Amino acid sequence: MAAIRKLRLHMDLEGYGDIREGHGCVFGFIDLEHGSRLTDLADASALTKQAVGEAVAELERLGYVERVPDPHDGRAKIIRLTDRGRAACLTGRSVFAEIEQQWAEQVGEDLVASLREAAERIAELEGAPARRAAA
Repeated sequence: MAAIRKLRLHMDLEGYGDIREGHGCVFGFIDLEHGSRLTDLADASALTKQAVGEAVAELERLGYVERVPDPHDGRAKIIRLTDRGRAACLTGRSVFAEIEQQWAEQVGEDLVASLREAAERIAELEGAPARRAAA
């Protein structure tokens, strides 16, 4: 929870105070270059399509994402970051990397690596593919 508080504070200071924790299902899993389908975001975040759809709709209204036609399937839409969304996403990922670096300095890189590995394994056990926020 300390990491989330630090992230919130930093995002507020950078002008992204309207981003909520619930938007992580998009920012944490979206393909930065090409965007992602809603179903892929739902699968990656282990949330329902409806829950992710609500987050996407809110982020679209706030100007962080846009829906564009999928070039490979005319029936589908791709959720793509806007310039503001990309900047916010990169800011958030950078903050997480800084937090992880601070932890490594305080408790050691090996312990932080073990913590990351344990979190990834737990996520896999729960059916959510683990993915580092900084990746």
